[in-house]
Amino acid sequence: MGTTASGKTSLVESLADEMGAVLINGDAFQIYRGMDIGTGKSRTPDRYALMNIRNPDQTYGVGEFVLEALAVLATAHADGKDAIVVGGTGLYIRALFENYADLAEMPSPELRARLNETPLEELLVELKERDLSSFESIDLKNPIRVKRAIERTFAERRTVPPNPYVLQLKIALDRDLEVLREAIAHRTSLMVQNGWIEEVERLESAGYGQNDPGFRAIGYRTMSKYRAGEIPLDVAMETTIVETVRYAKRQKTWLRTEKNLTILDGGKDAVSEARQAISAMYC
Repeated sequence: MGTTASGKTSLVESLADEMGAVLINGDAFQIYRGMDIGTGKSRTPDRYALMNIRNPDQTYGVGEFVLEALAVLATAHADGKDAIVVGGTGLYIRALFENYADLAEMPSPELRARLNETPLEELLVELKERDLSSFESIDLKNPIRVKRAIERTFAERRTVPPNPYVLQLKIALDRDLEVLREAIAHRTSLMVQNGWIEEVERLESAGYGQNDPGFRAIGYRTMSKYRAGEIPLDVAMETTIVETVRYAKRQKTWLRTEKNLTILDGGKDAVSEARQAISAMYC
């Protein structure tokens, strides 16, 4: 686990090389095909299970992740291999290893399309009728939260089988916030240099856009606005950096609630520190 730009990818790939371990993606946006640069995917995505498994206009949630990750873990176990689950989406990893048995189905594409086309005022009326408790507790000025609250009222519940595979070691990389700010700014600049804007152009040319689930990933809607001439590039980059730092802060808050977590600094000694933690586990 760990904050964005903390060095998770290089760490787990080094460990997987040493251990012969299976890598399982636990990032909610790296599941999308064609969204490589802006989501910070590995340069060798084929090494990972559950990476590049959906198109940007397809929904995906924690229930799907848990079921598909359990299948990968079962195969790894049958092959006698260790597995490393890696990603910044804390809910995915927590749900997988703490046996969230009751998860909601993803909303149908038809429902989501209808809600996306409905004005906020009408959505508020619908939410109040369907779920007064949510209506009174969420930010009613945030259309995304209003839509998700309505979707939950339609969702059927899914029973997820318990995870029989014991989580033996849980590691997080959590760097100082100022160090993270610099790393995020540097990475954003590199992403643009490496073709992020061209990546957004390819996605839009393929028919994907700001209303699709994949474009909720930080920076994609912003870069789309730059492409449309709505904002200059420097504003797009600064906006992306600010949003990413905010996300890193939320991740740090989440990590503070994780039980039995071994926290490492994401510096140059992270691999050796992780190796020591793994060795200690077997003592």
